[in-house]
Amino acid sequence: MHSALRKRSQNNNSPIERLREISSWVSSVLDLDQLLELIIEKATIMMRAKASSLLLLDKRTKKLYFKVATGAKKEEVRKYEINLGQGIAGYVAEKGEPLLIQDVTKDPRWYKKISESTGFETKSIACVPMKMNGDIIGVVEIIDKEDGSPIQPQDMRLLTVFADLASLAISNAQKIDKVRRENQDLKEELSQRYQIIGESQALKKVITDAFKVANSKTSTMILGESGTGKELLARLIHMAGPRKEEPMIVLNCAALPDTLLEAELFGYEKGAFTGATSRKIGKFELADGGTLFLDEIGEMSPGMQAKLLRVLQEGVFYRVGGNTPISVDVRVISATNRDITQEVEQGKFREDLYYRLNVVQIHMPSLRERKEDIPLLANYFLKIFQKEKGLPDLKISKSAMEKMIKYDWPGNIRELRNAIERAVVMGNGKEIQPEDLPIFSVRKGNQGISVGMTLKDAVNAFKKDFIIQNLRHTGGNRTEAARIMGIQRTYLSRMISKYNLQEI
Repeated sequence: MHSALRKRSQNNNSPIERLREISSWVSSVLDLDQLLELIIEKATIMMRAKASSLLLLDKRTKKLYFKVATGAKKEEVRKYEINLGQGIAGYVAEKGEPLLIQDVTKDPRWYKKISESTGFETKSIACVPMKMNGDIIGVVEIIDKEDGSPIQPQDMRLLTVFADLASLAISNAQKIDKVRRENQDLKEELSQRYQIIGESQALKKVITDAFKVANSKTSTMILGESGTGKELLARLIHMAGPRKEEPMIVLNCAALPDTLLEAELFGYEKGAFTGATSRKIGKFELADGGTLFLDEIGEMSPGMQAKLLRVLQEGVFYRVGGNTPISVDVRVISATNRDITQEVEQGKFREDLYYRLNVVQIHMPSLRERKEDIPLLANYFLKIFQKEKGLPDLKISKSAMEKMIKYDWPGNIRELRNAIERAVVMGNGKEIQPEDLPIFSVRKGNQGISVGMTLKDAVNAFKKDFIIQNLRHTGGNRTEAARIMGIQRTYLSRMISKYNLQEI
């Protein structure tokens, strides 16, 4: 590419055309070293200079070092460094103003060591600063004309253009590098965030099943209690399959009423309803080529179930308010914490939709079914909060770990994470003790349920007792209680009113 650009530049004789070409390099050449070399070489040719160089400022050492050098002694020159304020280049870097010296022997600022050491005779120097966001980052200089004549004041304008181009190139390179680093950091953060932690046989079987279905487009339904990590498993299936480079879009079906859920799934056209001021792309379109994860599918109303089934059967849909059929290639993974087969038997969930979504079923075990994973999970979460809170030496005491292993964890991994976070915040900062953990003793069964109750009364008694325990567990914090129970806060508020629990 370097030689091709150099060859192309020889065919453009107009100074304006040359500058336009150089400007295009700034965005087309990704190798910064190559780009800076091209810019300085072009400056040397266009200004008919005997030699030129680009020096960058190291702010930590306050020294200028040669990034690019041309001329007969370019390799020898690269070995030198110049202190800020030293010589012509150091002076320009310190003051931030361009400088033209037509006879260096008459200027006290001239630093002749490099010239004398390399045997390169110098008569005149033109030097301009390179700036980025108002800060001096280096200088560009040319030495003498090829014909031996001194550098003229009118040359300074062109030299300044080249310095600005070099500064822009460095700025763009830094932005690209920053984006690359951020992307890498984000990938690492996401990979850590979505890790499935555990070595129990129950979990190993689930992961094995996930890898089996990953390479197909088969619809998969993940069952399991709230907080067991169903979304993590869905992400594993997505990332282990051929669609991993495409998006995985997540939608919680319990979080929205029907009208909003339909708009989220299929999108809408401008003017489709009051407030639709522009077109919105739905989750199905966003997931094209990738995976759509429908969480809490059991909460979907019969009407929305019918619309979803139609899309899965026909392979096309319409945006709300639109009449153009849209076809997408999407793999659907769904999840629910409900007993979905019972829901089907009771007519609450469409049987035909169930069979569409439930081609492969994977059950995510509860934490009490994989208690051997509790120490691994506890220490994993501890490391996260150690870093966040700046407590690298914090440990979990043996008695605290025993308490966690004995506990049933109705809120599963989500509750465990919350418990560790609370213990880190409220503990002594050295070792987590049993009393730091916001968990109850082992449950011995619901005392409010007895033989002779109807199923409806038993369910209500359990719900009431369960909500009371979780509200006490969080000190009355409804948002935290809802999060632990894996339900919406609005739903919890309705249950609190229903069971007259406002005083807790």
